[in-house]
Amino acid sequence: MVPEIAVSPSLLDRMDEALTHVSTGQARNHERLEFLGDAVLRLAATEFIDRHHPDLSVGECSALRAQLVSDRWLAKLGLQLDLDPLIQLGDKARGDLAAKDTLRADTTEALIGALYACCGDLVMVDLWLTPEWQRTTAEVLADPHRGNNKSALQEWSQGHHLGLPTYSCTETNRRHGDRRRFHCRVSLPPNLEAEGWGGSRRDAEQQAAGQLLAQLPPN
Repeated sequence: MVPEIAVSPSLLDRMDEALTHVSTGQARNHERLEFLGDAVLRLAATEFIDRHHPDLSVGECSALRAQLVSDRWLAKLGLQLDLDPLIQLGDKARGDLAAKDTLRADTTEALIGALYACCGDLVMVDLWLTPEWQRTTAEVLADPHRGNNKSALQEWSQGHHLGLPTYSCTETNRRHGDRRRFHCRVSLPPNLEAEGWGGSRRDAEQQAAGQLLAQLPPN
């Protein structure tokens, strides 16, 4: 849940900005707050891990942080907040159902940026996100493959004597922060294939691997 704080006109104004997608054509939209929120989220997650899990190696910290700031995690948090009806979209974005999770993740990140911009520090951001991160961290540490679709897919494919998955990624544009900047296809013999998108090559590969995992039989 979002922490209870005094609602000021400036906070309401920032929240409205965060909920206004660039596709509306309005000059004041979520993009700058999303940019700020991205940096705030990474710093807050880094401090959370350093504070609560000093026993983890640097590599383990990096892997855990990747889960705590992922698009999937942000989209899930936005779903808990029931953000979808609140996001102001242009006609084209409103009709793009495939991008719904991405839009929700973008907006959640912009709200994090808005909260930081109004408060001026990480205190309220930490109060909001720490309980969510504690739950996610417990799940990740209990199952190292959780949230790591590439690792889980590789384990499945090798366990079924299919070799390693093949990934093919292309950069579709050079826009920083665009969560559809990279497109990736993953395949396994004889004819299993899926695709994914992401703001980085790694994110696109993870999404593609997750899509392929969803196609696999239970056993």
